[in-house]
Amino acid sequence: MKQLLPPLVALVLICAQPTRAADDYKLGADSTTQPGTPAGTVEKFNFKTSKIFPGTERDYWVYVPKQYNPAQPACLMVFQDGGGYQGTNGSFRAPVVMDNLIHKKEMPVTIGVFINPGSVPPAEPGQKSRSNRSFEYDSLGDAYARFLLEELLPEVEKKWKVTSDPAGRATVGISSGGICAFTAAWERPDSFGKVISHIGSFTNIRGGHVYPALIRKASVEPDKNAPASERQLWEGRRRLRVFLQEGSNDLDNLHGHWPLSNQEMFAALKFTKIECDLVMGDGGHSGKHGGAILPDTMRWLWRGYAGPTAK
Repeated sequence: MKQLLPPLVALVLICAQPTRAADDYKLGADSTTQPGTPAGTVEKFNFKTSKIFPGTERDYWVYVPKQYNPAQPACLMVFQDGGGYQGTNGSFRAPVVMDNLIHKKEMPVTIGVFINPGSVPPAEPGQKSRSNRSFEYDSLGDAYARFLLEELLPEVEKKWKVTSDPAGRATVGISSGGICAFTAAWERPDSFGKVISHIGSFTNIRGGHVYPALIRKASVEPDKNAPASERQLWEGRRRLRVFLQEGSNDLDNLHGHWPLSNQEMFAALKFTKIECDLVMGDGGHSGKHGGAILPDTMRWLWRGYAGPTAK
């Protein structure tokens, strides 16, 4: 049995702890530009030829670390709501974090693809464009994964070489982008083996509240007579690594209760023996907490990875 600290010592230790107001998260050194750290490049593109989401167009950015070698495939991270993740003044500042962690060899050489949700341009002057975000992000099924794999990422791979090893490929997102990141990997674990979800909307916006039940049922091994594709999907899902971040003051509305839904996701993933972690804070529906812990999240996500390989 552990020996308890004397009451006076315990009181001194408690009083010595720094205090922080609720949801008052701050960025650390790994989220700021550091002297002597090689900086990667970020290039902006536009994509408007989707057949899976016809009529949409979107901006996307590609981050290439200074250490990228065209002769070697890099790892890949795909960020939904990419404009917010790649911004230099936002909550996440992912390219800066990647610069610092790649330089310190705390994550592999990784290309980041930061994708905005699609929008449909106005039909006539004076009208507003129509966002396609909820349809793309909150819907279950493989449509968004196919959009990535069949349409957008091939454009990236025309210029840069990335690994096809799912353990070297991650999806990332916040809110509806968080459930989207999970859906892409859940549907295509042969292409995406890692997930980061910040305040993920695993609620009934477009049916995402069913995931805990679906995940638990996926713990059952397919029958020996099941099709090979079904077994491969089951085995791929078992190899996923999923990080969830949530705040106790997140949304509670007609679609569901965000903190509870993320805890249910975590419990279901653990039950199914899918590698996972949940970091609960006291934040609301914002990127402040997720951004503050992004460097440690990246370290957890990439720990033990031996390096990208070609297939």
